[in-house]
Amino acid sequence: MILAQVLGTVVSTRKDAGLLALKLLLVREVDAQFKPTGTFVVAADAVGAGSDELVLVAQGSSARMTEVSRDKPVDAVICGIVDAVEVLGREVWMKRVGAVDR
Repeated sequence: MILAQVLGTVVSTRKDAGLLALKLLLVREVDAQFKPTGTFVVAADAVGAGSDELVLVAQGSSARMTEVSRDKPVDAVICGIVDAVEVLGREVWMKRVGAVDR
C-alpha cells in the first residue's frame, strides 16, 4: 500500500461495463512531508474519499480484493482514508491539521 493524496475526480462516459458503478479518483503518492510526488494514478474509490484527503491505495492484484473492486478491471483502489500518521510514538500528520511540526 502507498499513502497518496486525492487530487480530483476522473470522469469517463465510455468505459468497460465493469467500471460503470465505480467512482474514479486521481491520486498521487506523497513524500515524507506529505507533499504529492511521483506519478499520477487513477484509483477506484472503495471508501468514499474526497478531494485533498490522504488515503491508502492498494495496487496490482490486491486492488481487486475489496468488495467494490472484486473482479473489476482495476489496478489501483483507495481502500482507506487516513485519520492520523504516527512515527516513533509522535503524531506527524492529522486529518484536520495536516503535517505536524516534527
